Amino acid sequence: MATSNDLLIKQRSVIEFLAAEGCSAANIHARMKTVYGEMCISDCAVRKWVRIFKGKDPRETILRDRKRSGRPLPHRSQLIERKLTA
Repeated sequence: MATSNDLLIKQRSVIEFLAAEGCSAANIHARMKTVYGEMCISDCAVRKWVRIFKGKDPRETILRDRKRSGRPLPHRSQLIERKLTA
């Protein structure tokens, strides 16, 4: 069973490949919806990834998300705290 992260990476690979062939974002999403059904990423996300992949060398793109610490940034936490106490 593939994890949700694995599924996202697979879908980004499909988007990268079809975008390199010149398919439109709408066409890519329609084709992916046929294969992935309810597990397909949104049309908005497909458009975002098509924009990212257009004009880039497929050998140089990175499909995985960058690592994050999982902790909120201190300045953001303070800003949120100020809004809550105001």
